[in-house]
Amino acid sequence: MTGYGKGIAENSDARVTIEMKSVNHRYLDLNIKLPKKLNFLESTIRNKISESVFRGKVDVYITLNEHSDACYQVSINDAIAQKYYDSISAMADKLGIDNDMKASSISRLPDVIELEEMEADEDSLKTLVLEALDACVAQFVDSRIAEGNRLETDLIAKMDEMLVLVDRLEARSPQIIEEYRARLKTKVSELLEDTHIDEARVAQEVVIYADKICIDEEMVRLKSHVSETRGVFELDKEVGRKLDFLAQELNREANTILSKSTDVEIADIGITLKTLIEKVREQIQNIE
Repeated sequence: MTGYGKGIAENSDARVTIEMKSVNHRYLDLNIKLPKKLNFLESTIRNKISESVFRGKVDVYITLNEHSDACYQVSINDAIAQKYYDSISAMADKLGIDNDMKASSISRLPDVIELEEMEADEDSLKTLVLEALDACVAQFVDSRIAEGNRLETDLIAKMDEMLVLVDRLEARSPQIIEEYRARLKTKVSELLEDTHIDEARVAQEVVIYADKICIDEEMVRLKSHVSETRGVFELDKEVGRKLDFLAQELNREANTILSKSTDVEIADIGITLKTLIEKVREQIQNIE
């Protein structure tokens, strides 16, 4: 299921920004990109997201902006600065030239000024990351809920279409038997001409044919699966895998109907049904 969320948290030392986006995936596939300084929190972040997100290929981007006065310390190496000064003063005296050395000049010489990165306050960073993550996940889940509601409406409409197709199958099935009986009697009459037709034998052949093409059980199961699918939407928990299973069962019944079909109209309805089920199966991949 697609979704997007963003969360920001900041204190006097740093600012953490977290973005999440997802695309369809049968299982949960988390890809977390974060600064090296936050590597110690990767497992915590992964577990936290997994509490609320159960499906989808989810990319998580985390950026850390530290305020320079908080994360770096400038120090002067007095010993090296003194050596530079003494050496330059001695050179000026030896050559008889003016010593125009200034503090700014010495500061630009190698290793005089040292810039040190302060050790991270892991507790403070963890607090910031979790605050930003909570906001991000909440927005992410809300966006998926909104999409889920739209998908539910569309899927229920497709379930209704399936029931209409099943009703057409139910209406057509008895007609096929009667049409076969009529064709069989006509064919037998043509072969036997004026000879008496054995109605019992014709009835027996019709029963055998009817048994081969009977789709009553498939239609009953189709209705049952459609009803169960609609009921799944009422569950307040993970429904994606349950819907996956039901979509497979719907597809199985449609395939069986097609395999038994000897009638053009039944075949057309079966193909339409399979096309509709395939659309449902694709959309179900979006549902958590």
